[in-house]
Amino acid sequence: MIQPAKIQVRFSDLDILGHVNNNIYFSYFEMARIYYFKQLVGEDWDWRRLGFVLVKNEIEYLQSVLMQHEPEITVFLEAMGTKSFTLDYELKVGGELFAKGRSVQVCFDATKNQTIPVPQEMRDAFAKISRV
Repeated sequence: MIQPAKIQVRFSDLDILGHVNNNIYFSYFEMARIYYFKQLVGEDWDWRRLGFVLVKNEIEYLQSVLMQHEPEITVFLEAMGTKSFTLDYELKVGGELFAKGRSVQVCFDATKNQTIPVPQEMRDAFAKISRV
């Protein structure tokens, strides 16, 4: 099991009401996604040839994250297709759920500018975070 990604709330993340701006959650989920991929496929992965593009992103806000909070994000594989996969996110503070999200990614070879099947090594690595 991969430990949740720990996020540090920055002053610039806050809005005038003193809580993390709704748009910043997308950035937090992106940071968690990168953290998880480093754990799953390593830092030497060829992202240009065996990468992906984000095609859908959604968040459900349940509670406000504040400056003093120390959010942790867990990422799960929700679904796997031939060329795409869906990830779920749970943002917790002190073990309590504050937000949840979902993103859909399509595997992409940037050197050829085309979609590709999900690489087998990535499929195998997803078993560590699968809800399927």
